[in-house]
Amino acid sequence: MRLSKAWLVASRDFKIFRHQKNILYSIIVFPVIISVLFPAILEFTQLRNSGGLAAVGVLPNLLNSFSFFFVIGAAYIPLGIASYSIVGEKVEKSLEPLLATPLTDGEILLGKAISAVLPTLAAMYAASIVFMVGIDATTVGRLGYNYFPNWTFGVLLLIVVPVAVVMSVLYSVIVSSRANDVRSANSYGIFILFPLLAIYLLSEVGIISLDINGFLIIAGILSAVDVALYFVSTAAFQREEILTKWK
Repeated sequence: MRLSKAWLVASRDFKIFRHQKNILYSIIVFPVIISVLFPAILEFTQLRNSGGLAAVGVLPNLLNSFSFFFVIGAAYIPLGIASYSIVGEKVEKSLEPLLATPLTDGEILLGKAISAVLPTLAAMYAASIVFMVGIDATTVGRLGYNYFPNWTFGVLLLIVVPVAVVMSVLYSVIVSSRANDVRSANSYGIFILFPLLAIYLLSEVGIISLDINGFLIIAGILSAVDVALYFVSTAAFQREEILTKWK
């Protein structure tokens, strides 16, 4: 497998994405929401109530819970990108010329994975900076120190977020092999978010701790899922299948 050839596929997709408003919106809107909404929520609760959600004893756990939405976002954003990159191009008859090139299936799949992973990571990391600045500005008066950046959020951003992105991309490849259009691919793709939402809910009732150890365990589980999805997705992404059987 040649990385240079995979990058050519990714570069081609980047050029296509620039003209797809739905993809651009999916990359921008969710990160903006989570980076601005949660600091605003804290500011509102502090103005309304001197205790409650903004109480000092509650803040660290609450901020870690807020941080987990970066994992959910990392799994959500690639769904539209990867779905369009495969099934969308199939519908528009622009995928066949690419499959007619000497590129291997692995190089094509890797290139399309890169085109979904890199914009997602860039968007989430940019949003994390706004998020940290906003949270610190809102909570420093109550905590007496800047909560972010810290090792817990670092583990989440550098380990958990990337494996969540890869999981979403690989799952999208599998879904796209059975979908008839981008809308149905996105509809089925949403199911990948359910386990992550379950993790968040379990953390809210105290069954799971969203600390460094908890994030490392989550990253290990997601990595195992990534390995399994990799083998399934490579089996699903076969050019002969795409050209003759995908509808």
